[in-house]
Amino acid sequence: MVETVDTIEKTDDRTQTRFWGKVTVIDAGDRYKINRIEVKPGHHISTQMHYHRSEHWVVVSGTAKVICDDKETILMQKQSTYVPMNTAHRVENPGVIPLVMIEIQNGEYLGDDDIIRFAQDAREED
Repeated sequence: MVETVDTIEKTDDRTQTRFWGKVTVIDAGDRYKINRIEVKPGHHISTQMHYHRSEHWVVVSGTAKVICDDKETILMQKQSTYVPMNTAHRVENPGVIPLVMIEIQNGEYLGDDDIIRFAQDAREED
């Protein structure tokens, strides 16, 4: 089954819990959004891209395996990466503790319908 809005649990007005972890909106404005993203050990977000926004990820704790435009990078605490618009990307947590990142989205449009998820990473459930 593909993860849909129905499989996302809203913890409160700012936090969404997903099978791989959770996302909390810290702040948002007209052309930016700042999120705290927590990825469980051994999990990953889907491979995705955006037409109208770029993202900057800063690792707060844990280890991030970032795949951006088919290039793989390992990031640790206090390290960061930039994800340009129109670039396929995903983050994995290869470690044994939760990965916590701060994500800064910037662009003309930040709606969820600008998230293009690639089918090979669709969430399967029994």
